[in-house]
Amino acid sequence: MNRSACLIFNPVAGQGDSEQDLAMIRAILEPEIDLDIQLTTEEIGAEELAHEAVKRGVNTIIASGGDGTLSAAAGAVVGSNIPFGIISRGTANAFATALGIPDTIEGACKVILGGVTRTVDAADCNGNPMVLLTGVGFEAETVEKADREAKNRFGVLAYILAGLQELRNLQNFDVEIETDEHIIKTSAAAVTVANAAPASSILAQGPAGIIVDDGLLDLTIVAPANRAGAIAAAFHLFQSAAVGDAAERDDIGYLRAKRFKITTEPVQKIVVDGEISGTTPVEIRCIPAGLKVFVPSIEEEELSEKLEGLPNVTVEDKQAAFD
Repeated sequence: MNRSACLIFNPVAGQGDSEQDLAMIRAILEPEIDLDIQLTTEEIGAEELAHEAVKRGVNTIIASGGDGTLSAAAGAVVGSNIPFGIISRGTANAFATALGIPDTIEGACKVILGGVTRTVDAADCNGNPMVLLTGVGFEAETVEKADREAKNRFGVLAYILAGLQELRNLQNFDVEIETDEHIIKTSAAAVTVANAAPASSILAQGPAGIIVDDGLLDLTIVAPANRAGAIAAAFHLFQSAAVGDAAERDDIGYLRAKRFKITTEPVQKIVVDGEISGTTPVEIRCIPAGLKVFVPSIEEEELSEKLEGLPNVTVEDKQAAFD
C-alpha cells in the first residue's frame, strides 16, 4: 500500500445511514488507500479538519458530505496541489454533478481509486472558500427555507417546495455590480455568481454553459416584473440549460469576469455553496487553477453518456458496466 489519504466525513449529511456509508467507503478504499478518518462535529468543521490535514503533510484529502462540507474542505486545499477526492452524500450534490463525478458512494470511490485528476478553478467569497456558486436574493431565501428537517424528509424536492413558497414573497432589489472593467446598476430578484454549476442550478444558467477551468466567474441576473415573469424566467433558464444555449429573455442578463463586487439596497442574504453566509455587500474573485480534483477517466465519461441515453438503465446497471 503506497497511497494514503485523510477522509473528512460529515456524519449528518444526506438521508442515508452514515455508519453504513462510512463502512462502505472503508470497504472500497482501505484495501488500496491508508485512510486517516476525521469526523466533523458541531464544534469542528470540515475546513478546520482539512487545514490540520494539510499541516500534517497528507498527500490526498477526501471529503464526504454535502456541498457545504465539500466546499469547506476544498477551501483548505486550494493552491496546495494536494489532490482532492469527492464522495457526495448531500441533498443536491451539485459539485459532483458539475464535474461528472458519480453521486453514488461506490462510483465516487472508484473515481478516486482511478487516480485521474483535473485542475479546476476555485473562488473566494468575502474571505470564504467557494467552489460552486454564490446566490444573492431569491436563492438565498429559498435555501434558508429548506431546513435540515425538510431536506431529510424530501431531499432535492425540499428546495423546489421552498422556492415555490418564496415566490409569494418575491421582491426586486436595487443592485450595483462592479467588475474590473464595468459598473452596472439595475434591479433584480436574484443574482448568482458561479464558478461551477450543474444544469439543475437554474439561476446560474444565463450563459451558454459554465466552464470550470477558464479563470472566470459567470454572473446571471434575473429581474422579473412579477411572479408570473419569475416562473417564466426560471422555466426558460431550465430549457436553455438543457440544450446548452444562452438565455434569451429581456429580464435575464449575464456576464463573465475575474471578480465581482455586489452591493444591494436593501441588504440581501447570500448563500455560498448551499450554506447561508451573511449578507451583502459581497466580493467574489476567481482563483484560477486552484484545485486538483479526482474525476472520471475519459472512457468512464463516454460510457456514462452512452448509458444515459438508453431507456430503463438503473444505477446498478451502470455500476456493472463500469465494473
